[in-house]
Amino acid sequence: MPTHTEIPPFTAAWEQWHAAHERHRAHPHGFLGVTHLHWLGTTSVRLDGAPGAWSAEDDAVRIVLEPGESLQRDGQELNAEAGTTITIGPIAERGGIDLVAGESVIEVAKRGGRYVVRPRDPHTALLRDYRGTPAYAPNPEFSVAGTFVPFPAPRPTTVGAAVEGIQHVYEAPGEIRFELAGQELTLTAFNGFAPGSLLVLFTDYTSGRTTYAANRSLSVVPAEDGSVQLDFNHAVNLPCAYTDLATCPLPPAENRLPVAIEAGEKIPYERQDQQ
Repeated sequence: MPTHTEIPPFTAAWEQWHAAHERHRAHPHGFLGVTHLHWLGTTSVRLDGAPGAWSAEDDAVRIVLEPGESLQRDGQELNAEAGTTITIGPIAERGGIDLVAGESVIEVAKRGGRYVVRPRDPHTALLRDYRGTPAYAPNPEFSVAGTFVPFPAPRPTTVGAAVEGIQHVYEAPGEIRFELAGQELTLTAFNGFAPGSLLVLFTDYTSGRTTYAANRSLSVVPAEDGSVQLDFNHAVNLPCAYTDLATCPLPPAENRLPVAIEAGEKIPYERQDQQ
């Protein structure tokens, strides 16, 4: 009789986490559903995939809808009267709001100091054909202890982007020091999206070979004493690994690690098919 092989707790926890991450990534209105990337200017123009005429000026977005067009925000209609200018903003850098137009969601965001509109359609081919993301088998050796060392003052850090023409400025409160593969390493850490969390963007010797060339990201939460667990098995791809309609930041130069981190997510199947 075949014997039952029990899955190690470390592997089971990773599989549960990654399955939840995949469900989030494949949400009908997630970034796999983005159909266009529109940068707004002061001239009012109509946009593919979104109702109305759009412009941006004085740190606000302006939308004019024609009769029969509709946009909702938080379940409320925005067009009280056709031809009326709808004003949205200001929106903080890295922030955004979602508007609903029929089955689509219209993301309005600020990236690199400019306003961007990205319609998201639940029927895109990328979303329909998504096969999941390959990843290395979880390996406890790539979950390492580190120490978060705050800078004397947070450092505004300018990094490039996955699209030409913009730069991102992130606030770096400190760096994470750790040892891996017998080397003393450091990573500049940015403020994360969740309170108390840090975001690390990095590349390593697997980048462009088995993992996405431009970047991967890892979210960590330091303890009060500065100790932190860097579990690279949880290193994930950013949206630019899947679509050219993303504005993802690139890692700062010092976060190009001189080791091979054979853990976490690999090059998406969609990108592999293009190679």
